[in-house]
Amino acid sequence: MSRQKIISDQHVFAALRALLVQSGVRGASFGAVSRATGLAAPTLVQRYGSQEAMVRAALSDGWDTLDQTTEAAEGMADLSIKGAHLLVKALGDGCGGAAGLPLLVRHLEDPALRLRAMTWRARVEQALAVRLGGGAKGREAAALLFAAWQGQMLWLGAGARGFKLKDAVKRLT
Repeated sequence: MSRQKIISDQHVFAALRALLVQSGVRGASFGAVSRATGLAAPTLVQRYGSQEAMVRAALSDGWDTLDQTTEAAEGMADLSIKGAHLLVKALGDGCGGAAGLPLLVRHLEDPALRLRAMTWRARVEQALAVRLGGGAKGREAAALLFAAWQGQMLWLGAGARGFKLKDAVKRLT
């Protein structure tokens, strides 16, 4: 009979993603995750099998969380230009700010994670396009807004303030 998990996978995954942001894959060893979570390294090995599987599981959980955040953001952002801005803002806040999404897209060598990223991007661009008027013009504006937002998120991690997304939305519409 297996023992009940005292420390949840979600707690382990959150700690692991923080280690990945801070130190990269090399810094996310069983020992480092053990110190960050209080779980013994052999317990982590028993749960996940390998460091690669543990990292993949943490990143998949990050995509699951982002999918849930996206669904909630789509529900609260009305079908307007202002709604497009609110959608992007909610997604930025909901995916861990400057560190969350860039971490997820940094690991696209895994085909399953790459597919998750491509599917999510298409979903967000479609949601933005609807809010930016639809049609070819709305899709083009959505693609540009998505690219500008992602560029901003990438450089926020380096300390650059960048532009206001609200201003980018105004210029694209």
